Amino acid sequence: MTSTIRLGVDGRELRPDVRTGIGRYLLEVVRAASAAGWTCIVYGDAGVRLPVELPGVTLRVLRAPATPWWDQVSLPRALGRDRVSVFLSPYYKGPLGAPCPVVLTIHDLFFIGYPGRRRPVYDLLMTALARLYARRAAAIITDSEHSKRSIMARLGVRSGKVSVIPVALGPEFKPTPLTDAVRTRYGLAPPYILYVGNFKPHKNLPRLLRAYAGLPASLRAEHTLVLAGGDPEGRRSIEALAASLGVGARVVLPGRIDDGDLPALYAGAALFVLPSLDEGFGLPALEAMACGAPVVASNRGALPEVVADAGVMADAERETDIATAMARVLSDERFGDDLRRRGLGRAPLYAPERTAGRVLALLGDLSEARP
Repeated sequence: MTSTIRLGVDGRELRPDVRTGIGRYLLEVVRAASAAGWTCIVYGDAGVRLPVELPGVTLRVLRAPATPWWDQVSLPRALGRDRVSVFLSPYYKGPLGAPCPVVLTIHDLFFIGYPGRRRPVYDLLMTALARLYARRAAAIITDSEHSKRSIMARLGVRSGKVSVIPVALGPEFKPTPLTDAVRTRYGLAPPYILYVGNFKPHKNLPRLLRAYAGLPASLRAEHTLVLAGGDPEGRRSIEALAASLGVGARVVLPGRIDDGDLPALYAGAALFVLPSLDEGFGLPALEAMACGAPVVASNRGALPEVVADAGVMADAERETDIATAMARVLSDERFGDDLRRRGLGRAPLYAPERTAGRVLALLGDLSEARP
């Protein structure tokens, strides 16, 4: 690869006070491009801000009357003006008429077949669009073998077009002291069981609440359950369920956690739980392991790939199974310490040079292969 590469990136996920897995993915790729000496142009709308200043990285705000116009008119024009040599989309979609190779990132297929929701007409339309975007793309990146199998089956994509490259783990995720200031800011009272993420149905939080309510009384009395995530609509139903289960006073909902505080929140947890019904990757479980928290995760989606033997797997649809796994970790200090060591040992597999670096290698190959 050479430093003459001009990388374009769809950066609409980079918004102040919004934390998403896609945003984390973008940030690590942009960091890697800057470190490699590439010119990187992040395209966004009026709400986008670059979270950090990096050499060679600039933000280009594009105006458009609607999203389809931004995608298919404003963006291709900007790519031509800026002489972009390869373009990375963090979504399943990209500009169909781009003047350079387009690489899509398909983290999962929830936009088509969301777990537990039937939308036959909508799913049929989205599948047709996703097949079109996939066919026109130069390459597709996905986070896990689980997602690759789904993409090949649902979108009719050949194996060689899809590269499995896990999401990069940010360097800030490492064992970090939980300070009094952080505890006070979020109303934490260790020891606590932690979940981090949104409150959407596939995250399976009602079963997590029932599993927590089903823990032995001694463990429940000792450990609060912290459900961290900025989801006001989902919060109301969570609070109502916790109250109906008689554990409302033991469930803490601190809202969105500032990025700078997240490593300490993970590190201070007696246990991290991710009970999802499906995951294209499961970044919070990896972040928790990297910060030294023992992990219980469901046996669904890509989570067995990410967690492997560094955590305890539980049946996502059996509350008793989730509760048993949680109780085992919380009751056995030696077992919990063993999981912490395993998690810390697994985290380096997701270092940026092994993940974001592979994304750059693919982008660089496509750029240099242009006629």
